[in-house]
Amino acid sequence: MLGPVAWRTPPRHYGPWEQVTGLLTEGLVAAGVDVTLFATLDSLTTAELDGVCPRGYAEDPSVDGRIAEARHTAHALARAGEFDLVHNQMDWLPLTFAGLITPPMVTTIHGFSGPAILPAYQASTSAYVSISDADRSPDLDYLATVHHGLDLTALPVDLAGGDDLVVFGRIHPDKGVAEAIAIARAAGRRLTICGIVQDQRYFEEQVAPHVDGDRVRYLGSVGPDRRAEILGGAGVLLHPIAFAEPFGLSVAESMACGTPVVAFRRGSMPEVVDDGVTGFLVDDVAGAVAAVPAAAALDRRAVAARARERFSAQRMVADYLRVYERLLSGSSG
Repeated sequence: MLGPVAWRTPPRHYGPWEQVTGLLTEGLVAAGVDVTLFATLDSLTTAELDGVCPRGYAEDPSVDGRIAEARHTAHALARAGEFDLVHNQMDWLPLTFAGLITPPMVTTIHGFSGPAILPAYQASTSAYVSISDADRSPDLDYLATVHHGLDLTALPVDLAGGDDLVVFGRIHPDKGVAEAIAIARAAGRRLTICGIVQDQRYFEEQVAPHVDGDRVRYLGSVGPDRRAEILGGAGVLLHPIAFAEPFGLSVAESMACGTPVVAFRRGSMPEVVDDGVTGFLVDDVAGAVAAVPAAAALDRRAVAARARERFSAQRMVADYLRVYERLLSGSSG
């Protein structure tokens, strides 16, 4: 399992790729698969752990991420001949070496950082898995779509919820935090904001001026220890995104806790949110304001049941085992 090295696996707070990589690795080990996880050396896993990066480069400003990823990839793929299959969770860099190693490679595409990297995907011999049908490029062939799974034991159902709204994700225009503030104000509800600041200017100009500790609270980056408490204790999760969301882990996590979602109808949201059952899909701020009361009135038990049926870690592991079987048997259908 060739994991990313921006953060520890699993992450202490932020790190969605590392979160999924860790959960899949643990599920495979539990299923009896012999897995070696290549990740940061402070990672926590029941698999064999190997790597060259002491910690995630996003947690150590002295480290150049490009160098860390290159060293990590070279170290892992130098051992490729020891394995039946290489599962790349690292984006484009390992793809350039896929034709030079003996075992087949499968790459989970967690989302394209930009169209300029597409040639690396097109030229590689790796097989591809998308994390949603919406995130597929028409220029690539895919072996399967596998929606992310969740550690449901860490996301207990909260049938009581609360009245407040929550927005959970990186602070960036793509995630629509400013729109969430406007929605909450118009809906007459308090808002809790959680996430790393990825765009400092956006935070300072469009988010921070509204944070008063009462109507709008900012809790910073919230880790696994508080995620369920905050998501489960909310009335509705807002996801007013301004981009084509590849998946949206916080959306699935919120629904698994019983908290319904109001999301903009972009990217994977029509695949992840069951409109009218686990939340509502809308097209703009006005639509979101109108949908908040209806979402808050949804049956939280039904929201949680549907999400937990669709997004369990066990389902994700089973899906990937089928992918591995198809790849190792030479089948593409």
